[in-house]
Amino acid sequence: MQALLPALGALQHQTDDWFRRASAAALGQLPCRAGCSHCCIGPFAITVLDVHALQEGLKQLSDSERGEIQERAIGQTAEMEAAYPQLKQTPFLDHWAEVEIDRLVNQFHTAPCPALGENGLCRLYDNRPLTCRSMGLPIEEGSLTQGACSVQTFVPIRRLSAAFKDEEQCLAGKEATVLNRFRMTGRIEGEEVLLPYGFLPDAPDRTLVSRT
Repeated sequence: MQALLPALGALQHQTDDWFRRASAAALGQLPCRAGCSHCCIGPFAITVLDVHALQEGLKQLSDSERGEIQERAIGQTAEMEAAYPQLKQTPFLDHWAEVEIDRLVNQFHTAPCPALGENGLCRLYDNRPLTCRSMGLPIEEGSLTQGACSVQTFVPIRRLSAAFKDEEQCLAGKEATVLNRFRMTGRIEGEEVLLPYGFLPDAPDRTLVSRT
């Protein structure tokens, strides 16, 4: 994993830069502000690269703050595993059907991110997953464009330009390349887990991130 850290860091910076420029192009339509945490509620899939970033961020916190975040993650994953016992065997979602993932996400849609502070700020902001770094821009489905969350209700919603869409796809391709290089080590079972698993004390062992 150490050999891939520069590539992961570059990908994080490139995603941040893309989001800043895309946000500026949206001409103030994005309601995202510090303290707004609508997109920080409910689980979603993250990659093993994100798990590593979160674990690096946890190391920089105080023992008490790290313990509080991990305790929340332990509680959330325990509830998920009670409802979906297959998670006890492996946390990886790679072979799950989309409908099953959606069912779990809907069932636990009120669970806040373990790293979300009472002030609405992320306590691991610099180490947040790539999905979090690009969240907030309007979502396009076919001919329809809609807000990324319930706060984004302005009409009409400004679409991203073709150039930004192409750059977004390029970033997704770079992420896939880094993940594939990671998978080629042959030391992980899959690529994606649910967000709370990334904060667990044994997350490096369960995703085998630390063994590469």
